[in-house]
Amino acid sequence: MAPQLSIVFSLSLLLGIASAIDDSVLNLFFFFLSVGLVFGGMEFSYLGKDGPDRWGMLEPKFAPCSIGKRQSPINIQRNLTVHNKLLKPLTRNYNSVNATLFNKGYSVGVRFEEYPGDLWINGKNYTLKQFHWHLPAEHQIEGQQFAAELHLVHQAAVDGSFAVIAALYQESNADPLICRIIEGLKHLGGENTTVPLGILNINELNRRSRKYYTYVGSLTTPPCSENVIWIILGK
Repeated sequence: MAPQLSIVFSLSLLLGIASAIDDSVLNLFFFFLSVGLVFGGMEFSYLGKDGPDRWGMLEPKFAPCSIGKRQSPINIQRNLTVHNKLLKPLTRNYNSVNATLFNKGYSVGVRFEEYPGDLWINGKNYTLKQFHWHLPAEHQIEGQQFAAELHLVHQAAVDGSFAVIAALYQESNADPLICRIIEGLKHLGGENTTVPLGILNINELNRRSRKYYTYVGSLTTPPCSENVIWIILGK
């Protein structure tokens, strides 16, 4: 999930967990599936000759997508996990801030107009940069496929490293935050258009953080850079 894309796979991926979406938004979803996405001027896609199976061959920078040793996403198998009592509950300090939904042509995203808050992991601070969804979910638990996956992307100022909080959704458990974005998506126009979302409260993400899975993996789109801290929230 390259942060430079802001929203890699577009907020229209929420369609899998939204019941009140019209055909125009559905068509937007299929449009984003068909076009190439852009990272630093280099194109890749989720379909066709530039699809995931070939990402590692598209550009030298994308090599980790094919040969990386700690690639994400993964299938979490509980019998292979270790209960670490030293891990503490996540310290998330999010603010209610003005946010804007935008369409860049190759991606749809949410940008913050003010400082949105941060996350502390083992004494290290990560600033929330953006959030986006994938449909279907990328991570699995015991092979179970979830309808959608929310990624909250954070970056450390000290070294530029990333930490991503992921929440897995089934079709019946959308929360107020998702409903707000869907409402804005209905009114989003073509390329270079925006929709003000007003004050967005990230804390409306209705997921507890006392229990979670964590591992060191990678970005899930090119350049598939590794050493990304992943935090998969429990139900």
